[in-house]
Amino acid sequence: MAQSEARLRASKKYHEKLDEVKFRVPAGERAVIKAHAQQTGESTNAFIYRAVRETIERDQANSSKKQK
Repeated sequence: MAQSEARLRASKKYHEKLDEVKFRVPAGERAVIKAHAQQTGESTNAFIYRAVRETIERDQANSSKKQK
């Protein structure tokens, strides 16, 4: 089924607001990540994004504790 012109424009506009990050994992790890994300009720993308954000927050908190 072909997408309408309006849908294509909307999709393009949405994707222009995003950056793409690609990373590689050892063979088989993708399935492990995907399964874990599904267990938590998240998409793989949402799980990875949350994991990154939580790690950044934790690292920043640890960094500020070390500076005191």
